[in-house]
Amino acid sequence: MKLRDQNTALLLIDLQKGFKEEEHWGGNRNNKDAEEKCETLLHKWRALELPIYHIIHSSQDPNSKLHKSHPGFEIMDFAKPINDEPLLIKEVNSGFIGTNLEEQLRKNNINKLVIVGLTTNHCISTTTRMAGNLGFDTILVADATATFDRIGLNGVVFSAETIHQTALASLNEEFAEVINTEEVLSRV
Repeated sequence: MKLRDQNTALLLIDLQKGFKEEEHWGGNRNNKDAEEKCETLLHKWRALELPIYHIIHSSQDPNSKLHKSHPGFEIMDFAKPINDEPLLIKEVNSGFIGTNLEEQLRKNNINKLVIVGLTTNHCISTTTRMAGNLGFDTILVADATATFDRIGLNGVVFSAETIHQTALASLNEEFAEVINTEEVLSRV
C-alpha cells in the first residue's frame, strides 16, 4: 500500500536558520543537501495534500542560535508553514514533549510518520525514538537529515558522518525504518 493511502504525515524538525551557523554546532556538517531533500519531500506532500507538521526548537539558553531572541530561531524559508500546516514549538529534543503532537496525530487518525530535519543525533533521534515507543509506524529519511562533528569524552573528534551513521544504525529496525529520499518518493 502506498504511503499516500495510509494518511502518512511528514514531520519537518528544526529546519531553522541557526543551523546554518555550522561552527556554533561543531562544524563539518554532513549531508550538505539534506535541506534540498527535505524540500523535495515537502513539495511532494503538499502536492498530494498529505498531512505536514512543522516542529521547531525554542532553546531556553539565551546564547543559543535557536533562542527566540536570535535570528537563527526563524524557520528556513523553504520550510515555512503555509495554509493550515501546524507549527509546534518544543523546548526539549523530542517533538512529543511539551507539544500536542501526539494528540494531533491521533485525532487525525495518523499512524504512519516520515521524519526529516536536523540534527540526526539529537532532536531527530529523540523524536524518532518516542514515535516508535508510542506505536507510530515510522520512517526516518537518512539523506534528509544531518549533523555535525562531536568531541568525545576523551577529546577525540568524531566526524559528522560517523555520528550520523551510528545514530541511524541505533534507530533502524528498532524505532523506525531508515531509508533514503528516493525510496520514500517511490513509495508515496
